[in-house]
Amino acid sequence: METNSNLTDRSDVRDLVREKYGEVAIKVLNGQRASCCGGDSPCCEDLSNLQFGIGGKNSVAESVCSSDVMVSGHYSDKEASEIPEAALLASLGCGNPTALAELKPGETVLDLGSGGGIDVLLSARRVGPAGFAYGLDMTDAMLELANRNKAESDVENVEFLKGNIEAMPLPDNMMDVIISNCVINLSGDKLSVFREAYRVLKPGGRFAVSDIVTDGELPEFIRKNPSAYVGCVAGALRKEEYLALLSNAGFTECSAEPTRKYTFEDLASILGSPPELTDLPDEEKQSMNGKVMSAFIRASKPKGEL
Repeated sequence: METNSNLTDRSDVRDLVREKYGEVAIKVLNGQRASCCGGDSPCCEDLSNLQFGIGGKNSVAESVCSSDVMVSGHYSDKEASEIPEAALLASLGCGNPTALAELKPGETVLDLGSGGGIDVLLSARRVGPAGFAYGLDMTDAMLELANRNKAESDVENVEFLKGNIEAMPLPDNMMDVIISNCVINLSGDKLSVFREAYRVLKPGGRFAVSDIVTDGELPEFIRKNPSAYVGCVAGALRKEEYLALLSNAGFTECSAEPTRKYTFEDLASILGSPPELTDLPDEEKQSMNGKVMSAFIRASKPKGEL
C-alpha cells in the first residue's frame, strides 16, 4: 500500500477511526478510562501493517486519546456532577460546545459524532424538558456506551442515532442548534458535513462546534501520519478554508475563535513523538508553536432559507 498525503481519501483510515474510537468505548464500558496507555491496552497495538511509513508502535493509540493534551479541563465541576462518570471518561473532545453554543430552554440540538454522550446529556439539561437533544455517531460501541449513560442519567429528552455525519438520517429543518466536539476534522468530506448541517437546521438555526484548525500549512509528514489524523491534527483544515467551506454550504456569520493554541511539545505528545518531528531544527520546531489550535466555530443558517 502506497502512502498518500490525503489520508481522508483512504478507506482504511476511515475504518481506523471507527475501530480506534470503538476500542475507546469498549474500554470505558469495561470500567477503564479512555486514555492511552501502553502495555496490553487494546488500543495500543502495532499498526505497521498499514504501512504509512511514519510513526511507530502505539502512536495511533496515543493520539486517539490525544495524550490528554486536547481533552482535559473543558468541563466544570458542576457539569461533571450532572453526568455519569463514564461519559467523562469517554470524552475525547477539544472544547465544550454546550457552554459556548448558548443553548436555550426548548431548543432542539444535534451533536455530530456524539461518542459517549457527554455533550448530548449536558445539552439536554440546558434545553430542559421542553427541548430535545440528539446524538449522531457511526460507532456501535460508542452508541452502546451513550445509551447506558443516558439510562444512568435518567433523562428523557435524549435520543442517540446511528449514522454518518456526511449523510445524516434526519429530516430537513429540524434542529435549532448543531454542535460537535473535535469530530468534523476526522471527516473525509467536510463540505458534505456542512451541507447536511445546513439542511437539517431550521431557518435561523445555529452551527456551534469545537474543532481543530490550523494557522497555515502543516508539514507534509504530519499530513501523512495516521497518528496525527486519528489524533485530530492531520485532517484539520486551515481556519480560512474551514470558514470558506461553511460559506460555500450556505452559512452566514461564519467565525472561528481560537480557544487553545498548541505548542510544539503538545504536538509531539499528540503524535507520539515521531523522529520526523522531534529531529526538526530548533527554528522549525519554534515555527510549529500555535500552528494547530482548538477553536470555537460559529455560523448561522439565514432566517429566510429552507
